[in-house]
Amino acid sequence: MKFAYYPGCSLKGTGRAYEKSLLNLFKALDIELIEIPDWNCCGATFYMSINEEKGLFMTARNLSIAQNMGLDIVAPCSACYLNLLKAVNAIEEGDEVGRKILKALEYANISFDPTYIPEIRHPLEILVDTYGVKKLVKKQVVSLDHLNIVPYYGCLIVRPYTRFDHHTYPTKMDFLFESLGTRVISDYPLKTRCCGGTLTGTIEEIGLELNYLLLKEAIRRGGNVIATICPLCHFNLEMFQDKIERAYGKRYGIPILYFTHIVGKAIGLTDHEIGIDNLLYKPLWGETKREVV
Repeated sequence: MKFAYYPGCSLKGTGRAYEKSLLNLFKALDIELIEIPDWNCCGATFYMSINEEKGLFMTARNLSIAQNMGLDIVAPCSACYLNLLKAVNAIEEGDEVGRKILKALEYANISFDPTYIPEIRHPLEILVDTYGVKKLVKKQVVSLDHLNIVPYYGCLIVRPYTRFDHHTYPTKMDFLFESLGTRVISDYPLKTRCCGGTLTGTIEEIGLELNYLLLKEAIRRGGNVIATICPLCHFNLEMFQDKIERAYGKRYGIPILYFTHIVGKAIGLTDHEIGIDNLLYKPLWGETKREVV
C-alpha cells in the first residue's frame, strides 16, 4: 500500500507526536507514506472564514500535486481532511465555486484533471477498512486491557460529509480499540461535541468550559485515557487541563492520546517511537505481553 501523505501544518508543529506515531506505525505495517512535495497550508479555519474560495484554491493545489504523484491522499488532521473533501466536493459538483477553483488552477499554470481526483483517506479509515483489523490484531504483542479508553472524534472529521464514519455516532475507533482488547467507553455522548476549536485563544472562558465538559464526562464514565484523531482537539484537551483544573477546582491529569499511540503500543513500538515523550500527561501503560494462541 502506498499513499501521498499530506501532513498539514499541525503535524509539523504542535501535532509532532501524532506525526511520529503515525509514520512509525505505518512503517511497521508496511504502509508507505510519501510526503507530498512542496505542500501548502489547507487554509484551515482562519482563511476559510475570510475567503473560502481562496482557501479551497490553496487546498486544490495540494490535490494537483498528489494527482501528479498518481496516489490517493492520507490526511491525518481533521481540518485538512475536511478542507480537502470540500475542495473535492466543489469540483465534483461542478458548481460556481468548483468552476472558480479550476479557473484559478489554470490561471496559476497548475495542471489538474477534474476527471481523476485523488481519494481523500484518513489513517483510521485505512487501518480499519483497508489494512484490516483482523490483520492488525495478529501483529499485537502487548496487552492493553487495563486501559479504559474514551474515543473522542471531535466535530470536524465526520461533518458535513459522511464518507469517513457515521456523522453523529462514529464507531471506527471504538471497534479498533475493542478488537485490541481494551475497554472502550462507547456510551460517551460527547464523542462528536466541539472542543471549542480556537476559542481557547480568543474567548478563553467559553473554550475552557467546552473542554471541561469533555474531560468531566470522560472521567465520570470511568475513562483513564481519551483517544482522539484531531490535533486541535488534542491540543485543547492536553494544554489547557491545568487552567481547567484551576477554574473548576477539579483534578484530572488524564492522558490525551492519538489513536496511533495506542495501536503503535499494541504492536510493540516503544514510547519514543510513538512520540509519548512529546506529551504532557504520560499514560501508565501497565503493559503485559499478549499471549499468542
